[in-house]
Amino acid sequence: MLNEELKKLEKEVHSCKACPLFESRINTVFSDGSSSAKIVLIGEAPGADEDKLGKPFVGRAGKLLDELLKLAEINRQEDLYIINTLKCRPPQNRKPKKEEKLACEKFLKKQIELVNPKVIVLCGATAMESFLDKSLKISKVRGSVFEIENRKFVPIFHPSYLLRQHSKEENAPRSLTVKDLKMIKKMTLF
Repeated sequence: MLNEELKKLEKEVHSCKACPLFESRINTVFSDGSSSAKIVLIGEAPGADEDKLGKPFVGRAGKLLDELLKLAEINRQEDLYIINTLKCRPPQNRKPKKEEKLACEKFLKKQIELVNPKVIVLCGATAMESFLDKSLKISKVRGSVFEIENRKFVPIFHPSYLLRQHSKEENAPRSLTVKDLKMIKKMTLF
């Protein structure tokens, strides 16, 4: 039943023309992973690779995300349901506009409702701003747990940011992200 509802929603996304991004997309990017996952990971928007393949986090940032998930012992295909705030790629990977986020908001909320995860990971500032106070800085609140309407939200650094942060030392952004992911996994075990 759940997968049927998600397939119906995916068809709706595929035919969406609620904002101008539909004009330049190759594919809509609906999700990846398991619809029975206890963790939903929300990114910003599709990039060029995602637009070509129709799946989130498959480019360079996605490869780094896969490495970080492996270090945290999280299986991308079984433990996660991965989505984005936008379902279509903004030109030149620019930050999503407010109107674009509003156009996709009903799809995002419905995906969360249908999957009903224990934890929602807000990957990067754009995803975080969709759910938390916009004045918050991800560098200050990453790894914190926020409870909103009986759901737990945890912001983490976006892998595209981490691609520019090469240090693997303790308390560097990459090691903090692995620490955050390990904490998130523990949150789903109870």
